[in-house]
Amino acid sequence: MTLQEKIDAAETHIFKAVFPNTTNHYDTLFGGAAMHLMDEVAFITATRFSRQRVVTVSSDRIDFKKPIPAGTFAELIGKITHIGNTSLQVHVEIFVEDMYSMSREKAITGNFTFVAINENKEPVPIIK
Repeated sequence: MTLQEKIDAAETHIFKAVFPNTTNHYDTLFGGAAMHLMDEVAFITATRFSRQRVVTVSSDRIDFKKPIPAGTFAELIGKITHIGNTSLQVHVEIFVEDMYSMSREKAITGNFTFVAINENKEPVPIIK
């Protein structure tokens, strides 16, 4: 498998229904809940690519462009955007989709950096 095929195969899509228990007082997805979901999809993407233990070391510039109301679907997409020696970066997008129409918009974007570690929690090469 080529590096590009490996990157493509690691792309991760997760759908979530936005229920009231994850919303704020404006009845939209709570920012912390969105960041939690984004880190989760980024972790899955990084692990699918590396097939190693990885840990989040940073999140960069999370932009909240559109609110995500209760009663909608959120699609999270994680894609590998950079591969270093022991680290990699994952770009995550969240799209808000109306349950009862074809309406779909990009709502949130962010970048997450992960480091591959061994059993002693020491950095190891991301590509074996």
